Amino acid sequence: MLLAVDIGNTNISLGVFRGKHLLRRYALPTKSETYLSQLRKVFTKNKIDDAVICSVVPFATIKIAKDLRKLSGKRPQIIGRDINIPIKNLYRNPRQVGQDRLVNAFAGISFFGAPLIVVDFGTAVTLDVVSRNKEYLGGLILPGLEISLDCLAERAALLPQIKLSRPRELIGRDTKNSMLSGVIYGFACLADCLIERIKPKIGKNAQVAGTGGNIHLMEQYCQNIDKIDSDLTIKGLNLLYNNLKPII
Repeated sequence: MLLAVDIGNTNISLGVFRGKHLLRRYALPTKSETYLSQLRKVFTKNKIDDAVICSVVPFATIKIAKDLRKLSGKRPQIIGRDINIPIKNLYRNPRQVGQDRLVNAFAGISFFGAPLIVVDFGTAVTLDVVSRNKEYLGGLILPGLEISLDCLAERAALLPQIKLSRPRELIGRDTKNSMLSGVIYGFACLADCLIERIKPKIGKNAQVAGTGGNIHLMEQYCQNIDKIDSDLTIKGLNLLYNNLKPII
């Protein structure tokens, strides 16, 4: 079985695959003091043969790779080092693109076709754009929902520190719900509007896929997202490890 590891700024998502099938999911906090004991539990419950890593956090990559090698006896495959993503990257400086964004683009093409927009509600909110010729064109990066709430509390003296959750109503009737409504509805409208602006540039029939840790919170508020898959990145890692080409 394969362990797919997506190391994000907030959480590390783990997926156990047998062939094309995702069997189990796990999550670890990226800022954990130690990963080894938590990873050992995953290995105890699953017969892991190999691992593949996609990461945007260099220090965590080093630690996770070392721990995985200790547990499996094999050096894990790392996206961008051992495995290249077979998508034409049209960024002005291709090395600036996070590997997770390219993995999402590749996975999105595989499952949903092209042209495509991938909206990722993670630590940051990103929109990644793929042409009808399956080229990665670039995208947009915005502060994430939790970051926005944290900044409001930090920079505005009378606003409290609150946890991200669903607002009670559109028009907030207390400070907490006014902040939640502003962030949730605000980012939903922002995503919908950006999708509407991007589509004419790549094709009005473009599919829109939503992913990321907060996608299930946001999906009921966004009107222009066609497909939801919170496991898109780890599924993309499985495809890349097994050298599976886009289906469409």
